[in-house]
Amino acid sequence: MSQIAELNETAELKLGDITVEFPVITGSENEKGIDISSLRGKSGYITLDLGYKNTGSCTSAITFLDGELGILRHRGYSIEDLADKASFIEVAFLVIYGELPTKDQLAEFEAGIKEYLMPPAGIQQMLKAFPSTGHPMGMLSSAICALHAWYPESLNAYRPEDQKALTYRRLLGFLPAISAWIYCVQNGQDFTKADASLDYSENFMKMMFNKDVAPAVVSAINKLLILHVDHEQNCSASTVRMVGSSHANLYASISAGIDALWGPLHGGANQKVIEMLEAIKADGGDADKWLAKAKDKDDPFRLMGFGHRVYKNFDPRARIIKKAADEVLNNLGIVDPVLEIAKALESKALADPYFAERKLYPNVDFYSGIIYRALGIPTEMFTVMFAIGRLPGWIAQWREMRIDGDPIGRPRQIYTGYPPRDFVAMENR
Repeated sequence: MSQIAELNETAELKLGDITVEFPVITGSENEKGIDISSLRGKSGYITLDLGYKNTGSCTSAITFLDGELGILRHRGYSIEDLADKASFIEVAFLVIYGELPTKDQLAEFEAGIKEYLMPPAGIQQMLKAFPSTGHPMGMLSSAICALHAWYPESLNAYRPEDQKALTYRRLLGFLPAISAWIYCVQNGQDFTKADASLDYSENFMKMMFNKDVAPAVVSAINKLLILHVDHEQNCSASTVRMVGSSHANLYASISAGIDALWGPLHGGANQKVIEMLEAIKADGGDADKWLAKAKDKDDPFRLMGFGHRVYKNFDPRARIIKKAADEVLNNLGIVDPVLEIAKALESKALADPYFAERKLYPNVDFYSGIIYRALGIPTEMFTVMFAIGRLPGWIAQWREMRIDGDPIGRPRQIYTGYPPRDFVAMENR
């Protein structure tokens, strides 16, 4: 359960003749916040914070992120240690339940997930019914939301935790299988049966491509999934919490999170990276020309995959996945003009003072897009890969919100429409 401490200090807000006091709270990493929960009741005012950039919507014990210092930790463990030493399933257990699993707990957790490697047959039929123009993320969101029909007990938000844990395991087993099925449907392939003897990442890749996968590829996918597990109160995590706050079931909440992740300003960014690289290739492949365009404030071109909304330093996940990307490309011996352009952009941008001064370093989306392309994964499936990795974090956020008893989300607004006016009958308009 997330906890905060109230400090022996207050913040004062002066509104004309009114002075309102609010408690100052601190988190476990000495993050300070002003608790304004009583503002409207005490003064009649609300705060306006477009995009909630300075608003804490909840307390959480799952992830700590310091964008200034480039720090990312899950339950106190650094992302560097987790990516180097843990499996994805270990990290999934950690973010959901708060502690690393024992050997027996991990074995039980993995066995529980492997009971749900084959989603209901009706989901297959549903995916086949989509037109060829269907986007994989829309198909995934629809399929996940539909699971409630096969498991109607999930509609009860007050079920005991051990019953909710069945839903966690179903989702962890079903989501990669459904993702692989979507790939098969869109590529005219037969569905490949799951292989419970393989680890999580290897089984998923085999279901999708119906062939054995090189160890370097399995290792890279494992790292990618870990790096995407959770990222504090981002757009999709906040969406899962907002939908779940109405006591909507977990399938509906995760489906909503998938939809939020779909956008190019969030999970769809790695797809935009490859689309940008392909556009540069079509233009002749001159990296210098496009870096100059990126530096021109009057040019609408935006260098995708560089910089981050939160990190004001190098994205710690990018350091890890850059190494994995190099290993994959070297092991597979891939020669691809688009990937060569990516390497040129990376090296030239890192050496350019313009980008260094503005801390516009390659982020995790840049390198993940390179790996997915190298593996032959279509660009429209990139965000699906992100969703598989982010699933444990969404589950953890939903679970924490329910345990903490958070209220239904209900932001306020500042109305900017018409003042009262008289209705005019049709004949007089």
